[in-house]
Amino acid sequence: QVRLEESGGGSVQSGGSLRLSCHAVGINFRLYDMSWYRQPPGAERELVARITAPPSSTDYADSVKGRFTISRDNVRRTVSLQMDNLKPEDTAVYYCGPVSWRGRDYWGQGTQVTVSS
Repeated sequence: QVRLEESGGGSVQSGGSLRLSCHAVGINFRLYDMSWYRQPPGAERELVARITAPPSSTDYADSVKGRFTISRDNVRRTVSLQMDNLKPEDTAVYYCGPVSWRGRDYWGQGTQVTVSS
């Protein structure tokens, strides 16, 4: 069974840092591009960062460039998102995914990030 198990998140003040991790179960992790999305209150889900299967090329939303870093560990089957210099507008539920497997998209359960000014 495919699962994306997220950890991290929480509440910080503006300028602080948080690290999110997502452990993938049930897929050949090294073959998949992996992404982090977020959904702010009352808004649509949006792409934050993506990392491809090796060579692990990365891409970021303009709003987080220079502040967020996505990385992957293919041995531990984990993708991480290091978030530095957090701003109140980064407040959202963050999701790992989607991973497509046998015709279905799988997402992590979501983790809340709250940044206070």
